[in-house]
This record gives sequence, C-alpha cells and structure tokens, in this order.
Amino acid sequence: MNRPIRVMLADDHAVVRMGFRLLLEATEDLRVTAEADSGEAAYRLYQDDPVDVVVMDIAMTGVSGLEATSRILARDPGARVLALSAHEDPSHVRHMLKIGALGYLCKRSAPEALIEAIRAVAAGRRYVDAQLAQRMAVQGAAAERSPVERLSEREYEVFLHLSNGHSVNRIAEMLNLSPRTVGTHLYNIKQKLGASNQAEIALIAMRHGLVGG
Repeated sequence: MNRPIRVMLADDHAVVRMGFRLLLEATEDLRVTAEADSGEAAYRLYQDDPVDVVVMDIAMTGVSGLEATSRILARDPGARVLALSAHEDPSHVRHMLKIGALGYLCKRSAPEALIEAIRAVAAGRRYVDAQLAQRMAVQGAAAERSPVERLSEREYEVFLHLSNGHSVNRIAEMLNLSPRTVGTHLYNIKQKLGASNQAEIALIAMRHGLVGG
C-alpha cells in the first residue's frame, strides 16, 4: 500500500484548520502532518519538513499566503501548493497560478472537492474550482480581463495589502522591502488601475471580490 499524502494546512483560523484536519484524517490516503497559523510559519515548517501538498490560505495576516507561496517555490520549485481562498475573482486565480500554485479552490466548495484537489495536486496535476474555471474561460473568450491582471506579482501583493488598509511602512515591514520600494509599487499600481489614492484602490479590490465590503 502506498504511503498517505502528507499535507500541511496553512490558515490563520484555528477552527478552520481543525475542520480541515478532521475531514482529511477521515480519508485513508491523506494525513495532516503540519499546521501553520501564518505565511511565515508555513515557510519555516516547509523548510524543516517538506510535505507533499501545502493547502495555503491566501488572505492570512502578516505574510500572506501569496507571499509564502512565492517564498516556498523560490526555495523548492517542485513544491506543490493548493491555494484555498474566499476570493473568487479570476484575476486572483491567475496570479496564484502564475507564481506556481498548482491548484485553486474556493472555501465554499464542497468538502469532497478539497479531497479531490489535494489528490490532483499531489499527483502534479492542475486543479481549479469548476465554477471559477468556467468564469475564467468566459472572461478570456470575451477579452474582458480585469486591469488588476496587469499588475506584476509583487505589485499584486502590495495591492492586496493596500486594499486591507495597511500603510506603506507596514507593508514594507511585512514584505521585507524598503518603504521607498513599496512607494514605487504604489505609484505603478495607481497608474495601471487609474486610481488616485488608497481608498480608490480599496474600492477596486472590493469590486473584484478581493476584500470584504
């Protein structure tokens, strides 16, 4: 018998991790061998003991799942990450897949979908939530991609932090960048999105379902 798929759960909500753990531990071929309550913890744990699949929540406080995924894949290009998020805008999915995540699943998906997604990602196959995949296909066919998709990966990360009300100095601290570098990203973000200030950036993020209203 093959060994179970080793999974890390990275989510800053303990109740969510517990629910996922109970679900996965009831499945014969899956085992939760690590849990992280932040992006930074997920990166450190993966360094110490690489797992088969990292189930990564995107919207964690501090170092986000987006940044943690980038760091893990920079260190281990073969890492297999399944992004798990409440964000359902296709631009968010494309950014995660672009930086190397193999899968993207909405938190509102059925429990069976999480199991299916982990198995697919563990096998090296791409998995995207069915409804999101359909929206991406329709949007692509209609050439209606969001201006948010014009942002680089680092700009997108800064954009999400700005949308959540973080200051330039706080973002610089979280991402290990200089305030000047973050300021440059902010300028580029405003130019690409046609926004004049942080409030307008937050409104754009809200329209795309990337932050709560």
